[in-house]
Amino acid sequence: MHQEERDRRRAQAEGLLDGLRQAGVVGVVLPWVDTSGVTRVKAVPVAKLPSAAAWGVGMSPVFDAFLFDDSIVAGRFAGSAVGDLRLHPDLDRLTVLAGQPGWAWAPVDRYDQDGRPHVQDSRSLLRRHVDELAADGLTVKGAFEVEWVIGLADLPEDSDPDAFVPALSGPAYGMTRHIEASDFGRDLLTALASQGVDVDQFHPEYAAGQLEISVAAEDPVAAADTTVLLRHTIKAVSARYRLRASFSPKVTADGVGNGGHVHLSLWRDGDNLMSSGAGTFGLTPDGEAFIAGLLGHLPGLLAVGAPTVASYLRLVPSHWAGAFAVWGLENREAAVRFVTGPAGHRQAAANVEVKSVDAAANPYLLMAGLLAAGRAGLAAGSTLPAPVDVDPATLSEEGRREAGIRSLPASLEEAVRAFEQDDVLTGAFGQELAATIVDVRRGEIAALEGRSPEAVAAALRWVH
Repeated sequence: MHQEERDRRRAQAEGLLDGLRQAGVVGVVLPWVDTSGVTRVKAVPVAKLPSAAAWGVGMSPVFDAFLFDDSIVAGRFAGSAVGDLRLHPDLDRLTVLAGQPGWAWAPVDRYDQDGRPHVQDSRSLLRRHVDELAADGLTVKGAFEVEWVIGLADLPEDSDPDAFVPALSGPAYGMTRHIEASDFGRDLLTALASQGVDVDQFHPEYAAGQLEISVAAEDPVAAADTTVLLRHTIKAVSARYRLRASFSPKVTADGVGNGGHVHLSLWRDGDNLMSSGAGTFGLTPDGEAFIAGLLGHLPGLLAVGAPTVASYLRLVPSHWAGAFAVWGLENREAAVRFVTGPAGHRQAAANVEVKSVDAAANPYLLMAGLLAAGRAGLAAGSTLPAPVDVDPATLSEEGRREAGIRSLPASLEEAVRAFEQDDVLTGAFGQELAATIVDVRRGEIAALEGRSPEAVAAALRWVH
């Protein structure tokens, strides 16, 4: 980072101070997401924002090697006590937090002490992949769905303080549950609107105490920022209501879990390449190739998109989780669901939904992996297999084999092995970050080895 850029950032921050103070802001939260998918933060008083913008805020690189329980893996390229990074807030995304009065929020890029982007910084990585697509004349619009559960924070003294007791008791998708969450939902939607988050839908979901928010599509970096901000706001509003929010893929061992589905569409010169083509369901050749890349690399992608041992308690057949490597039109059991949108709106609405991933993922890593996979499909001119219009689990093993239907990894170790063998993904992340992803995943596997599904769910229940 050159001195001119530091001066520009300082001046930008100084120009924001009066407005922040008038809004009652006393401090600015500086978040990043680690390799385990945990959002870590530092914060500065508002008066120190210009200095933070120009020179960053010190933070050890050791967090690249943190596990879910805050233990540290001795990784090949991460985990050392030596070294320092600088957290530089992106002031273009500075947001006054309506859900946390007195605070503002700005996601950070991590730089080394010489002003170079940190080689394992996931936000910088995603921006590079966006720029590479742009160099090919392509843009991607994306959005993360957010599913979560809310539980009671105040439990009887003689009970497990980390137990999950659903705060909502109404039926799945039911009016009763919406009424139970009415005041909470009102305050959450009000806060999100004040923060500039464009919410498309809010509704009760299937599991006990489960809700979902979907948001408008944005460029990939903005989409990842928005999901971090959205989860931050959900946690803050929940705390005011004496509720605990969890985005864990499996809060309890039984039932369905929390997904973190990603919607993507590919564009060139203002045209959606997933619509108005001559291919299946209106796909253009480039739209098909992009989706084929996603589908082909999905086994390895799960090492970043379904990154916990608990993820594979969720990723099971006939649970709308996408346990088979297939695609299909509006097939909610397919790992990749194609969405045309309604007639008359398809040029704007057509997109693909990746269903196998969950909200324990670092959204920047996941989105970068998805873009790399899609771009590899484009480079190879890949084509899609026949779409699947049934739940693959209802077919016999022989029927699935004849149709070329394969299961996705059924454990984190299987996903890690698939990632290690995927040259596209390991190349996209780079030697150091790819190795750290593997080291951290295997660290979690070792930490939870031998535990029952109930114990795995409990260990990760309130981490994400």
